[in-house]
Amino acid sequence: MGSKVTFGFSLVLVLAVSSFLIGCGGGGLTATLGPAPSPSPTPVPTGLPVADHVFVIVLENHAFAQIVGSSSMPFLNSLATQHSLAANYFANTHPSIGNYFMLTTGNIQTNDDAFTGTVSSDNIAQALTTAGKTWRSYMESLPSAGYTGNDVYPYFKHHDPFTYMTGVLSTQTADIVPFSQLPNDLAAGTLPSFAFIAPNVEDDAHDCPGGGVLCTDDAKLAAADAWLNTNIGPLISSPALANSVFIITFDESLDIDVINGGGQVATVLVGSHVKSGFRSTTFYQHQSTLRLVLDLLRVSDHPGSSATAPAMDEFFQ
Repeated sequence: MGSKVTFGFSLVLVLAVSSFLIGCGGGGLTATLGPAPSPSPTPVPTGLPVADHVFVIVLENHAFAQIVGSSSMPFLNSLATQHSLAANYFANTHPSIGNYFMLTTGNIQTNDDAFTGTVSSDNIAQALTTAGKTWRSYMESLPSAGYTGNDVYPYFKHHDPFTYMTGVLSTQTADIVPFSQLPNDLAAGTLPSFAFIAPNVEDDAHDCPGGGVLCTDDAKLAAADAWLNTNIGPLISSPALANSVFIITFDESLDIDVINGGGQVATVLVGSHVKSGFRSTTFYQHQSTLRLVLDLLRVSDHPGSSATAPAMDEFFQ
């Protein structure tokens, strides 16, 4: 579909070559994945602030070059300019589900978006709960609080990794809630330490706004940007959340971009302790975001590859 974004010749060449390297997708897994050994406690980088709340907002399926500088996403680009941009950040795999698991378990777990199994390895919900911290998954268009069933369009189950975690399924499904609950939690002063936020597929740049397939890519990006401006903008400017950190990222790049697994994506960090006008060239992937969330909340358990992932302390002043 059409797009007004013009890619540099070198990026097009790299993506074209990369398309020959794409293999067949992973097969479906239906058995419960066994637990992985718990990593040793990972030291928190010196000087990293302690955050009251950390928000991770995940958008869908676009390359760094489509986002940064795009006239279709003025709000996100304003955040990137005013706060911090990770300009050498790559997703881990294709398709979506493995990236959502990397953000929450430190492992890809599966590359099957139709995965029907469960995950019992260490994860962010377990790490936070053990440390006495709270979490909540805010999913736009989730049919009801505690829902762990299959897709109900425009909600996609595989965009909510918490619905596969055995510990969550046994005792914490009440922390999987519709996004519409977040303003109520803010007003009641009951926001969790960690909030995982995913717009529905009409608002996250995955599908056309309003449904259907006949729209430009610019229309998808504009809808996602408007959603961020309307729903995340007020949180960023809320005095009650002044000591919070907001991380906005994309799950994966274009399918033909397999560089470092999932291609280059835009990741923006916002908050009062985040550097202003900072652009990092350090190589990061989703496991570093997982580590950062836990570091900011002073949780020593770092699941999977987050235990050895590069720390993102350079973004903070």
